[in-house]
Parts: sequence; structure tokens; C-alpha cells
Amino acid sequence: MLSYIKGLLEEVTKDTIVIEANHVGFSIQVPGSIFKELPSIGEMVKVYTYLHVREDAMVLFGFITKDDMEIFKKLITVNGIGPKGAMGILSVMTGYELRVAIMSNDLNRICLAPGIGRKTAQKLILDLKDKLKLIDFEDSMDGSAIMKNTNVSLQYADEGVEALVALGYSSHEAVHAVRGLHDLDSVEAVIKEALKKLAMF
Repeated sequence: MLSYIKGLLEEVTKDTIVIEANHVGFSIQVPGSIFKELPSIGEMVKVYTYLHVREDAMVLFGFITKDDMEIFKKLITVNGIGPKGAMGILSVMTGYELRVAIMSNDLNRICLAPGIGRKTAQKLILDLKDKLKLIDFEDSMDGSAIMKNTNVSLQYADEGVEALVALGYSSHEAVHAVRGLHDLDSVEAVIKEALKKLAMF
């Protein structure tokens, strides 16, 4: 119904933003992680949206990237995770970081989300692991934004992240270490340069 809304950012509260588009103010619930990506009040912003309809209300959820929106839609299919739980997860990690956590069975990372215990995190991984592939970013316009400033092959980046997680780094540390690497033509080179960055943290 509404793929995205583009307009002036009029208001920002704890978990909601208001965007004015064509003289209409849209109240949109957003994850906490979105706030660092928002422009100043009065500036233009584009937010991908998902309209959640239930018996007593219609709620509009918004995300900076299309991938985060698609991840949200998959999260709410998991038994025990509703919109509130999905927003909580995406408040502590991006869609890309969640993909890495799921692919690497990083329960601790997922459990950082409010209200998500180990049993729910295990079910989330079980239900979504076969549905989420890191390499899917290759066909996504938002993929380059997720790994912004990176011109390493996404396949090498994905494998490098998985290798770093296997070495004991958290999925969050691994993603940030790989992000921003340039002109590397092998997984080994990605891992080597990422380890140098991690040693500096």
C-alpha cells in the first residue's frame, strides 16, 4: 500500500517520527537505531514503510533501508515475535548485523534486544536461517549502503565476517571491521585487514 514516504521531517519523539508529505503528516513508528541516520528537523527524509493492520488499529512502521523493512517483515512471522519485539531487535542492530548474527548462531548478540531471551533467539535462528542469506545484498540497492564505503566483493565481505565470528569476535565487531575495506580480492586479504582494524579498537 505504502512502499515509502518521502517528505519533510517535522517531529521526532522516543520511538516515532512525523513526516509531512503532500500536506499530510504521517506518524511512523521507528526502531531506535534509525535516529542516528535521520536529518535535522525540517529537512527531507525518505523512509521505507510497512503498514501493520490489526483489529483495533493500523500502525505504520518505518525504516531507513529497504532491507531493514524486509527483515522486519520476516521477524514478525516468527512465533512469539510481534511488531514490538521486531522493532526492539532492530533497535540494537541493523538488518545486516542481524543476518550475520543468525548465520553465525550468535545468540548473545540477538539476546541484547529487549524482551528477547535465549529460547526466543534460538527459535528466531531456526526459523530464519534458511530464509536469510548475506549474499542477497548483491541484488539489493540498499546493499551498498549497508556496507557503505566498501568496494570489496560482498561475497568476500560475508565470508570474512563469518570467519571473524568463528575466531571469537562478536558479529557486531566483525561487521564493523569489514565495513570500509577497499581493493581486496580475496577472503584472506579481507580477514587480514579486518584483524588489523580490530587490533586498533
